[in-house]
Amino acid sequence: MEQIAIDDAKQMKEEELFQKLHATSKGLSTDEAKKRLDQTGPNALPEENESPLLRFLRYFWGPIPWMIEIAAILSAIIGHWDDLIIISVLLIFNGLIGFWEEHKASNALSALKNQLALKARVLRDSSWSEIDSNELVPGDIIRIRLGDIIPADTKLLEGEYLSIDQAALTGESLPVNKKAGDVAYSGSVAKQGEMIALVVATGVNTFFGNTAKLVQSAGSVSHFQKAVMKIGDFLIFLAVGLAFVLIFVELYRGEKFLDLIQFILVLIIASIPVAMPAVLSVTMALGALALSKLKAIVSRLQSIEEMAGIDILCSDKTGTLTQNKLTMGEAVLFKASDDQELILAGALASKAENKDAIDLAVIGGLKDEKVLNDYHQTKFIPFDPVGKRTEAQITDHKGKSFAVTKGAPQIIMDLSKLSKEDTERADQIINEFASKGYRTIGVARSDRKDKWTFLGILPLYDPPREDSAETIHDAQEHGITVKMVTGDNVAIAREISGQLGMGRNIQPATELFGESGKEKRHGTARMIEKADGFAQVFPEHKYGIVQSLQEKDHLVGMTGDGVNDAPALKQADVGIAVSGATDAARAAADLILTAPGLSVITHAVEEARRIFERMNSYTIYRIAMTIDIMVFVVLAMISFNVYPLTAIMIILLSLLDDIPIMTIAYDNTYLSPTPVRWKMDRVLTVSTILGLLSVVQTFGLLYLGHKVFVMDPAHIQTAIFLQLVVGGHLLLFVTRNKKSMWRKPHPSWQLFSAILATQILAVLMTGFGWLVPQLPWKFIGMVWIYNLVWVQILDLVKLGTYHLLDQRPRYKRKRLRFVNQYLHPFIRR
Repeated sequence: MEQIAIDDAKQMKEEELFQKLHATSKGLSTDEAKKRLDQTGPNALPEENESPLLRFLRYFWGPIPWMIEIAAILSAIIGHWDDLIIISVLLIFNGLIGFWEEHKASNALSALKNQLALKARVLRDSSWSEIDSNELVPGDIIRIRLGDIIPADTKLLEGEYLSIDQAALTGESLPVNKKAGDVAYSGSVAKQGEMIALVVATGVNTFFGNTAKLVQSAGSVSHFQKAVMKIGDFLIFLAVGLAFVLIFVELYRGEKFLDLIQFILVLIIASIPVAMPAVLSVTMALGALALSKLKAIVSRLQSIEEMAGIDILCSDKTGTLTQNKLTMGEAVLFKASDDQELILAGALASKAENKDAIDLAVIGGLKDEKVLNDYHQTKFIPFDPVGKRTEAQITDHKGKSFAVTKGAPQIIMDLSKLSKEDTERADQIINEFASKGYRTIGVARSDRKDKWTFLGILPLYDPPREDSAETIHDAQEHGITVKMVTGDNVAIAREISGQLGMGRNIQPATELFGESGKEKRHGTARMIEKADGFAQVFPEHKYGIVQSLQEKDHLVGMTGDGVNDAPALKQADVGIAVSGATDAARAAADLILTAPGLSVITHAVEEARRIFERMNSYTIYRIAMTIDIMVFVVLAMISFNVYPLTAIMIILLSLLDDIPIMTIAYDNTYLSPTPVRWKMDRVLTVSTILGLLSVVQTFGLLYLGHKVFVMDPAHIQTAIFLQLVVGGHLLLFVTRNKKSMWRKPHPSWQLFSAILATQILAVLMTGFGWLVPQLPWKFIGMVWIYNLVWVQILDLVKLGTYHLLDQRPRYKRKRLRFVNQYLHPFIRR
C-alpha cells in the first residue's frame, strides 16, 4: 500500500490524492482497512527492544557490582573459596532481582501505554466511529477537533478552520491556522476549530511519527527519590570513611593487605543500600498497579510519591464535581414564537456526533428529533474557549439558507445588539437561574449576514454528583483543601460550592489577573489561598492559580480536561486528567482518571501516603543497620584487634537482610490523616539514635560472649552473626510503626513470612554449622532472648524520640509567643 510524503501531499489536489490512495470522501470499508493495516503495519513508531541478555548483563556493570566483583576476584586470589561462592551468589542474586523488577516495570508501562492509546474518529462503512489511532491506514477519513493530538499526516478536506500547535515539530512558537487544502502533521495538537481530513501517511512514514509520548520515561527522578538517593550517598560516604580508618589502623598493625582489602570490600558491600533501587521500583510498580484497579492510570510512576504531599486540590466543576448530565429547564422566550422553535435553533447549532454534553442536552429537548432531517448543516464552527459559542450555516428543505448560533448568553446578547430594556431583562433572568445553579445558553438566528436575532435563553442544570459532597468531606478529612475551578459565572459556582459544603468565597479569575490572564494583581496570592473556588476561569488562569498557591508553599493537585489546561497540569505538583479529557491533557498529566468523580483521587492520595510510609520506614531501618554494622565492626577491630565477623558472614548477612526487605512494598502501613513531606532531619535523628543504640546492643552481646559465657572467638563470631540477623529484622518491626511495634497496623503476611523464613534459615545455619562455625542450641536461645529484651528497649527509645520531635514545634511556638509578648515591646522601647 503506497503512502504519500507530507511534502508531496501539500502540492497535490484532493482528487489526485484520492486516486493515488484508492480512496473516496465516504471513507474505507472495514475489510479494506484491515487489508491495508496488514500491508502498512500499525500507525506507530517501532520500539527498539534491547536484548534481555544485554539488559541482564548491565546489572554487572557499575560501582556496586564492581566492588562485589573485585571482592570475588580477591577471594579467588587468596584462596578463600567459600567466600568466592557466597560473593558470587550475592552478585547473581542482585542482578536477578534488578532484572526481574525492571522486567515487571517494563511490562507495567507497556500495559499503561495500551490503556492510554490515542483515539481517532474515523469514517468507515459510511458511518463515524472511534478507533485506536494505531489502526489508522492511508485513505482513512478522520475528524479532527479541539484538543486532539493529530494521529497521522493528513490533508485537510472540509471545515471552517483548524488552529494547530506544531511547535514541537517545526519550532513555530504560535499556533498555525489551517484551512481546507492544507496539511496537518502527526503529533501536532488541535487548539481550535474542527475539520475533516484524509490520512496520507502513517507510522514511520509520517513527518515526525507519533510523537505523543503519553507514558513518560520511568527514568525521571522525583523529589522523594532524590532524598533517598542522598541518604544512599551519605551511607556510602560513611562506610567508605570508616573503611579508610580501619585500613590505616590494620596496616599499621601488620595485617596482610589482600586479606584486609577483601574484608573491607565485603564490609562496605554489606553496609551500603544495595537493594535500594529494587525496593524503590517494586514499591512504585505495586502502587501503580493498585491505582489502575481504582480506575486511575499513572503516567509518571514517581508522581505517586508526590501525591502523598498535596494539600490543595483545584478541581474542575463540570463532570468532576457535577454529573455532567445536563437537564433542560423551562425555556425563556425573546423573539422565538414558542419553546420548540427556540430549542430547534439551538439544536441546529449543535453536532450530535461530537458527543458534547450541551449539544446533546439541547438536541434532547426536542419533542421529535426527526424534525432535524428537514435541515442540512452546510458548515459548523465548534465551540472554543475564547469565542464561547458555536455557529452553523443551515439550509432547510425549501432551499432557504440561514445561520444559527448558541453559547454564553452575554456573547450572544452582544452579537444580537439587544436593546437596553431586553438586556436588563436577560441579565435578570440569567442571575435568577444562576442563583439556583442553572447554566444558561443564549440562542440567536441570522437570516441576513451579521444581523442576529436573539431568540431566547435555554436554562441547563448540571446537578452535583451524588458522591461529591461525601468525597469532598473525605478529602478534607485527609487534610486536603478542595477548591472549585469553573468557567461558569460566580453565582453558579457559589451555588454548587455551597451545596457541596466547600464554602461560598468564590473569586472571579478576571479580577485576580490582568487582561493577559497571567499578570497577577496586588494581593492575588493571598486571595487565591483564602478562596473556596474560582469562577469565570479561562485556561490561562489555571496556570496562575497553581503558581500562586505554590508560592505560598503548598503542594498543588490540578484537574483538567482541555488542550489549554496542559500548562497548568504540567506546573502542578500532580496534574490530573479527568475522565473524558482530551489527548493533549492526558499527555501532560501525571494521573489519568478513567472514571468520573473525585473519589479516585482520594484513593490515590491514600495509596501514595502508604507508599511514603513504607519508604520512610525502610530508610530509617537502612541507615540504622549501616551504623550498627559499620561502627560496630570498625570499633571492635580497632579496640580489640579481632575480626568480629568473617567475610562470609558479612555476605550472608547482606543476603538475609535484603531478601525480606523486598516484601516491604506489600507491608501494611499507618495512613497519615494529613499530607506528608520528606523531613530529613527527623529521619536522620531517629535512625542515628536507633543505629547507635544497636551498636551498644551488639557490643553487649560481644561482652557477654567473651566475659560471661567465655566463648572462643569462632563461636563469638557466630553469635554476633546471629545477633545481627535477628536484631536487624526485629529493628525493621520497630521502624515500620511510629507507635508501639505491637500496635496496629501489624506486618503484612508477605513481610512476616519472609522474615520468619530467613530467621529459621539463620537458626539452622548456626545450629548445624552451615557455612559458619556451629553454635550450641542453648547459645542460640540466649541470643534470641537477648534480642527480644533489646527490641523492647529500642521500641521505647523510638517512642520517646518521636515524642520529643513532636514536642519541638510546640516549644518553638511557645518561645515565639514569649518573644512577641515580652521581648519585642522591650526592644521597641
